[in-house]
Amino acid sequence: MDEKEKQPKNKNKKPKHKHPNNNNNNQPTSSYSFTPSSKVKGLRFGGQLIIKSFTIRRARPLETLRLLSLPPTHHPLPSTTTFLPTNFTILAHHAWHTLTLGLGTKKSKVVIFVFESEHMKNEVDRLWPVEIPLGEVNRKLVRGLTGCEMARFKFRKGCITFYVYAVRKIGNVGFKCTDELRVVLEFVVALNDFMDHTAMLALPNQRSIGFAPVAAMAH
Repeated sequence: MDEKEKQPKNKNKKPKHKHPNNNNNNQPTSSYSFTPSSKVKGLRFGGQLIIKSFTIRRARPLETLRLLSLPPTHHPLPSTTTFLPTNFTILAHHAWHTLTLGLGTKKSKVVIFVFESEHMKNEVDRLWPVEIPLGEVNRKLVRGLTGCEMARFKFRKGCITFYVYAVRKIGNVGFKCTDELRVVLEFVVALNDFMDHTAMLALPNQRSIGFAPVAAMAH
């Protein structure tokens, strides 16, 4: 009787579900779970449906390096396309948070696509809009890439949620841009939490995130 009483009470608890593409970026790229673009998980909005109208824009190469805290001397990421919150989105988040007396979310989203080749990235960039509402990302960007499959990664960094998608053609084995994907994942994981995303707000005379404004040229 005493032995039964000593048995742990949580023996019937179910093990926690682990996403196949969890935050452990030390696994080999070949083990990442690729899913057809029509079935891959997209952006999540919860009950905050109003933020679907908020927009994100395509980042410049140096902005991506700065966002990931890569040094400016680091080689560019030629197969990576990043979408950042626009000025409107950042200001709208603050306004919505104020109007709802703190109930509205202040969290923004960053979406990063790492393609299997620079050629594929350039082809897709020509088709994709430079700016797009968050509510259309799943339909036009994620599931709009017919004939492709993706591995999805999600990281919460304070008030910024990062969605990273590795993109390859259906039927291809492995991932050609393994090193670039690994760099993106490692540096996203290493980022400190964003306490306030106004740091991403591009001022009229400052086009890049966090860089010192360029002095005006004399005419």
